[in-house]
Amino acid sequence: MAENPPQPTIDGNTLVAKTLHHFGITHIFGVVGIPVTSVATRAVAEGIRFIAFHNEQSAGYSASSYGFLTGKPGILLTVSGPGCVHGLAGLSNASINSWPMVLISGSSDQRDSGKGDFQELDQISTVKPFSKFSAKPTSISEIPGSLLRALSRAGSGRPGGCYMDLPTDVLHQSVPQDEAMELIMKAENEIKKEEQEELSKLSSFAAIDEVEKAVTALREAQRPLVVFGKGAAYARAENELKKLVETTGVPFLPTPMGKGLIPDSHQLAATAARSLAIGQCDVALVVGARLNWLLHFGEPPKWANDVKFILVDVCKEEIELRKPYVGLIGDAKNVLGMINKVIKDNPFCLGSNHPWVEAISNKVKSNVSRMEGQLAKDVVPFNFFTPLRIIRDAISSLGTPAPVLVSEGANTMDVGRAVLPQMEPRTRLDAGTWGTMGVGLGYCIAAAVACPDRLVVAVEGDSGFGFSAIEVETLVRYQLPVIVIVFNNNGVYGGDRRTPEEVTGPHKADPAPTSFVPEAKYHVLIEAFGGKGYLARDPAELQSALDESFSAKKPAVINVIIDPYAGAESGRMQHKN
Repeated sequence: MAENPPQPTIDGNTLVAKTLHHFGITHIFGVVGIPVTSVATRAVAEGIRFIAFHNEQSAGYSASSYGFLTGKPGILLTVSGPGCVHGLAGLSNASINSWPMVLISGSSDQRDSGKGDFQELDQISTVKPFSKFSAKPTSISEIPGSLLRALSRAGSGRPGGCYMDLPTDVLHQSVPQDEAMELIMKAENEIKKEEQEELSKLSSFAAIDEVEKAVTALREAQRPLVVFGKGAAYARAENELKKLVETTGVPFLPTPMGKGLIPDSHQLAATAARSLAIGQCDVALVVGARLNWLLHFGEPPKWANDVKFILVDVCKEEIELRKPYVGLIGDAKNVLGMINKVIKDNPFCLGSNHPWVEAISNKVKSNVSRMEGQLAKDVVPFNFFTPLRIIRDAISSLGTPAPVLVSEGANTMDVGRAVLPQMEPRTRLDAGTWGTMGVGLGYCIAAAVACPDRLVVAVEGDSGFGFSAIEVETLVRYQLPVIVIVFNNNGVYGGDRRTPEEVTGPHKADPAPTSFVPEAKYHVLIEAFGGKGYLARDPAELQSALDESFSAKKPAVINVIIDPYAGAESGRMQHKN
């Protein structure tokens, strides 16, 4: 009697790849090596695009921002030990910014635990401060359930980082191919059931009486203000926000990555009158933004003593911590829909001649006029305003879809935020809640793969660029449409700006702690890999570089030489430095 042929099997590497593919993951960012190289190659075989980096930090920043841009968990794959530790940069960035991300790291063989195995580390304990959920399958059969739970938890409630540990021995185990699909389907059904049970436990959603209380407060306010942040951007709440603002006539103020949900050019935009809007409003509807340092903690003297806060947040604990006048728990898009419905039943509108709207409008016009006066001058050697004006005009000439703007640095980011307008949602990525430097190239790569119809333009200080500059090779390797504009002022804040009296001590011949090589040739770096580099010292050179690179939509670096004595530390940061 003939024996049955052996049933095909798959190993843990393939099961990880198939589980990710089944859940709809289309991109993975990472750095391969022992023991996860096969995970990456099997993922590619499943149709997942793997973007290979030089450094796990940059790959992690890419994964974190990909979660924001797409609403799906960004995936970072690293090796064990130091690879996991380097990946914490991205995981922590995702957690602080409330973006969905899963860090997947290989780990040592379980039977060698505690013996000092190659790159051995207790990774579950290491990631704990920044992980909503962590899992370590002890056998191949546990891979689908552990991985699907990490993916599910990353996007549930307040989004954030989760962690998946892959022991070497588990990756080398195998199961019959048919059984593998059964494991995936079983895990999916269990996760769906858990999610439904968790949803049923949540009794705290925005109640209609609280929504009505919030609307009454807005209606009765003399100086109402709508503030929104990247939480509203993540929730895709732009239509509901625009309807609210245009129905009620209430001025609005976005936080940096909330910019573009309503175009910066809108007549009710209060960005250019930020201090007035925050300092004098009596009721503030804050949607998808935390009252943290970016909003001066919602406290005097920046805010009025008696301001009433209406907080819309997906996290119950955040609202309980702040104790606002009204707290509305839930997804920003859904809660704003409720607010708009209540307003529709009993409408109100401030009107353009309302004293508060007029005060905001007049202040905006005054401040914009003052800034345009600075922007109108061609200052050479470059200050920050002249090149930013040229960049602004070049971006505006592109029309739609608008490029994704990535911004990091001190003066470069701060002045750029005021000069470079955002006209479409989720088209600005910057240092974010944590003020993270070094995110630039990782964010660029995430934007390029998440938004393939858009050009990506990075405007970075030379210090910020230096954190991840080698990833320009990654841009060239994948031929991503990214233009990196480096504002080169010789270092942090402006290189060596010490007075003669400060240059003392036995190491006075050393460069200043803030200084880099003067006028470093950053544009040559990308040319080493086959990309295009430009040097710009005056308006004509910068305009020519922008015209050519924007038209080509190929990887490029534009090295803009800035007067090192131009600019100063951000006003919000001076007291901390």
